[in-house]
Amino acid sequence: MTTRLGFQIPNFSYGTGVSELFPTVIAQAQEAEAAGFDSVFLMDHFYQLPMLGSPDQPMLEAYTALGALATATSTVQLGTLVTGNTYRNPTLLAKVITTLDVVSAGRAILGIGTGWFELEHDQLGFEFGTFTDRFNRLGEALQIILPMITGERPTFSGRWYRTEQAMAEPRYRDRIPLLIGGSGEKKTIPLAARHFDHLNIIAGFDELPGKIQAVRRSCEEIGRDPATLETSALITALVDDDATADQIPAEMSQRMVVGSADAVAEQIKTKVLDAGVGGVIINMPFATPGAITAAGAALRPLVDG
Repeated sequence: MTTRLGFQIPNFSYGTGVSELFPTVIAQAQEAEAAGFDSVFLMDHFYQLPMLGSPDQPMLEAYTALGALATATSTVQLGTLVTGNTYRNPTLLAKVITTLDVVSAGRAILGIGTGWFELEHDQLGFEFGTFTDRFNRLGEALQIILPMITGERPTFSGRWYRTEQAMAEPRYRDRIPLLIGGSGEKKTIPLAARHFDHLNIIAGFDELPGKIQAVRRSCEEIGRDPATLETSALITALVDDDATADQIPAEMSQRMVVGSADAVAEQIKTKVLDAGVGGVIINMPFATPGAITAAGAALRPLVDG
């Protein structure tokens, strides 16, 4: 797995009728693929997030949509940034991700996290609990999912889940790349060091150097070469020649860049890549045709260098 340049689609409110919604998603994924992005990600949510819109704005179920995108693309890796563990039984998730890997001919990425959007849990009937509860549930889930996607048949009995000789067949590859999102130095980063291929760091620009140091410490404590744990940051980009920094909302000032494609690339180099982060995943809540192409052309040389 290599995700040095990823594209996330965070918004399905395109001002079109529902009949044009998914064709627009396909067009974005295909533009990202042609522009040299390694991966295309969807959010795993059922309601739109508060910072992007009202809960009733359009939101597609991620894995159904990814399965369709697999037939409309040929080279980009496909996954969620990231799957909420609380939304699916781990055996179901293992089946879902191995199916996506088959459908996409070996392009699936399993992105996973604890889940955090309380409104979805409350309204849709998913148990939320405390962060410690959700983290412990994720730990149990990984003891089931990880062996299943490598062809083993785990029997497991825990507080949250149980299985008996659980299996997921067919499988396209012996191993599906694993991605976790977060930045907690006590729990998430050590978990990434133990089990994952890629850590997508959810943190402000000023925090990134410290998070990279934490990644190195966690890897070294368990004898892992830090270079084997890929890192990226999720950054919101407004690619517009006329856009200026004063258009960035205060709450997004540490995670958003604006301006021409070249200006956006220079900000990402200075604020993310120069901080020691290995790659970048951008989203464009207001993507317009051509903006993804321009961003890819400006960013690809930086991440390849």
